[in-house]
Amino acid sequence: MKKNLVLGIMSGTSIDSVDYALCEIDGQGIRLRALWSARFPKAMQTALHAAARGDLASYPLAQLHHDLGRFYARHAQSPRRPDFIALHGQTIFHNPAPENPATLQLGEPAYLVEALRAPVISNFRAADMAAGGQGAPLATLFHQFVFAQRGEHVCVNNLGGISNVTSLHGRKIIAFDTGPANVLIDMMMRHLTKGRLSMDRGGKWAACGKPSAMLLEKWLEHGYFTQPPPKSTGRELFGEPFFHNVLRETQKLSRFDKIATLTEFTARSLALNYRLHLASLPDKIILTGGGAANPALVGRISAQFPGAQVVTSEALGWPVQSIEPAAFALLGWMRMNGRPGNLPQTTGARRAALLGQVSRY
Repeated sequence: MKKNLVLGIMSGTSIDSVDYALCEIDGQGIRLRALWSARFPKAMQTALHAAARGDLASYPLAQLHHDLGRFYARHAQSPRRPDFIALHGQTIFHNPAPENPATLQLGEPAYLVEALRAPVISNFRAADMAAGGQGAPLATLFHQFVFAQRGEHVCVNNLGGISNVTSLHGRKIIAFDTGPANVLIDMMMRHLTKGRLSMDRGGKWAACGKPSAMLLEKWLEHGYFTQPPPKSTGRELFGEPFFHNVLRETQKLSRFDKIATLTEFTARSLALNYRLHLASLPDKIILTGGGAANPALVGRISAQFPGAQVVTSEALGWPVQSIEPAAFALLGWMRMNGRPGNLPQTTGARRAALLGQVSRY
């Protein structure tokens, strides 16, 4: 199988920055050749948050779609010209309900085609949804390709805005969203600091606080956690609507206790999903995404699994921010080589499908 240089581009639910991963891929493996990020300008970030809340009318939404496409292209100047580009885009809406599924990722790919003079694969989720799937999770194939270990039950858990897990146990693969990861923590940090801080960097605020046992017990009764896989979620459940209740219910807590409670909520909801929906607890948990760089969150997750080895992907040679863009680089490679990219047993699709639409130079 031909070796290709593929640029994967990912911006996630946290809406903070774009990650670029330049990968060398063939039928035998995937190797990371370069990794860089670009933070959203404040005005664009504000507009993307408004779009995710459903607050943008059609005219500014169309403008944002093109502005974001130009932003992706402006920061995609790779040290080596890729054979093609895999663009996830910025999700502003995701409804996996089987009766009327819909998803929308912003970022016009034509600007990347023009800037890099190479084909761009985008809109990955739609084909899986058309085949009856949830359009998520889609990083599963990469997790299997890179992290599966014979004789071990390995869980790869991405801690982006939303938490998603891939359970690799022999030939059995289960993948689904467990609920919130950083999204509520980040929203609370922006609220408490009036936008000065967008995250609990290093977990310092959480480390200074004490979680509210009463609120944790209440929040963990959310119906999403008991819903069996395949399942996926987003800001529609664990974004602004949920956060409005959080603000009201945490009024009497100190600012540090608020962050500690939300951090613990991520760890416990993750663990609850494992116990409810996996046949056994994992031997190893590999944490990826921005939350894997938060020692307080990693520590709380480790405390939930005393019998497991908990490591970050960094320890295995993959920087925590590289996994998602590299996963879409692999999906782009699969599409350009005529191979299905979804795993129907994890998304709920009726069949394996070619994922992504190709824009050519």
